[in-house]
Amino acid sequence: MTAKILLVEDDVELGKQIVDTLHRENFELLWLRDGSAALQVDPQVFELIILDLMLPGAYGLDVLKRIRDTSDVPVVILSARNETTDKVRALELGADDFVTKPFWPEELLARLHARLRRPTLQRNGRIEIGGLQIDTSARQVTTDGSRVDLTRVEFDLLVSLSRRSGAAVSRTWLVDHVLDPHREGGVRTLDVHMSRLRKKLGAYGKLVATVWGVGYRLEPPVDPSKTA
Repeated sequence: MTAKILLVEDDVELGKQIVDTLHRENFELLWLRDGSAALQVDPQVFELIILDLMLPGAYGLDVLKRIRDTSDVPVVILSARNETTDKVRALELGADDFVTKPFWPEELLARLHARLRRPTLQRNGRIEIGGLQIDTSARQVTTDGSRVDLTRVEFDLLVSLSRRSGAAVSRTWLVDHVLDPHREGGVRTLDVHMSRLRKKLGAYGKLVATVWGVGYRLEPPVDPSKTA
């Protein structure tokens, strides 16, 4: 697998270890050691970002906020802090995974591959998740070829989850980026929209999973060959 990855890590020894590991896997890599430098980079040119929290120049969560303002690129957080509050906060801000230091390079590599193995096929403005197809240009959704009529909010929620399929997306992020809090309410209203979306998707509604204490996740479809 070839992918362009941004590594933001100020620990030189750990950074070299990660760089060596990823180069052996033929990843293309840009390594930055300062949070302020990461704020100047366009996140959309990367397939994945590995981000430390404790950085000089700018705190990692502030970098994460900036990334999520413009991009849905997968972000894997690295941190020596393993408190639940840190992990939840990172997920609320849009992180896709959280790896606690110290860790084995093989563990990080496995998580990167998992994030890069998108269960969605995206091309020409279309997102396909098994029999669920989303045409972002025409703003149309079909399940097994049958059209599903969604409201604007329901469609935008589905697209937001599908673009980060397999990752937890926090309620806070969805309220801030999809709902208009002044017109459409907050978290409770979001849960109502999600309930209606699930019902309209029929059998595919079960793919929209609740991540308790965080938000929602669009589950990848089950591969029948792995359940046989």
